Amino acid sequence: MQVERRVLISPSILSADFSCLGDQVREADAAGADAIHIDVMDGHFVPNITIGPLVVRALRRVTELPLEVHLMIEQPERYIGDFAEAGADLIIVHVETCPHLDRTLHQIREADVRVGVTLNPSTPVLALQEILDLVDHVLVMSVNPGFGGQSLIPYTLEKVRQLAALRDERHLGYDIEVDGGINAETVQSVVEAGANILVMGSAIFGHLAGVQDAMDEIRAAL
Repeated sequence: MQVERRVLISPSILSADFSCLGDQVREADAAGADAIHIDVMDGHFVPNITIGPLVVRALRRVTELPLEVHLMIEQPERYIGDFAEAGADLIIVHVETCPHLDRTLHQIREADVRVGVTLNPSTPVLALQEILDLVDHVLVMSVNPGFGGQSLIPYTLEKVRQLAALRDERHLGYDIEVDGGINAETVQSVVEAGANILVMGSAIFGHLAGVQDAMDEIRAAL
């Protein structure tokens, strides 16, 4: 039986103004964000370098919203403890970087944070089927990770539909999140495919009218 899930919005600080990051996060919080998405990149797994545990620790002091830490890095198991200690509520690792994925997911659980796993656009859902009962959260990348402001890749929505069907068939409870190219024009198709958490960066922090108007526009589209 399908469970009705409220659609949550998780603004990605990748598109925020880092010169006033705390204020940007507070603004998203006040505008009704449900979580804050933190993209951690190492310049190896993805062609960009972003932030580490110190920034997560700083953001923990300015918001009570859940902090989603998305580790787009090689050997993520080396840093799970650091990000958990810094204040992460959810740690998401890529199946592509975890040769011992089962072990890594258990490591996240043992750090007492929610367990997430993610797929790049060209990685099939098949790569996750054996471990879906171990996770709280599945993130589908709808762009190639590394930079904000990209357009949604349409075929990735089929993976969202597959994950929603598997969740129902196996009576599991994981959330399905989508990250990349989501805005007022694409949000409906993403939700209709089965996603209940939406990561948005430039659509919120890059909106000309400001974060509050951006959030209002997305909520209206939903």
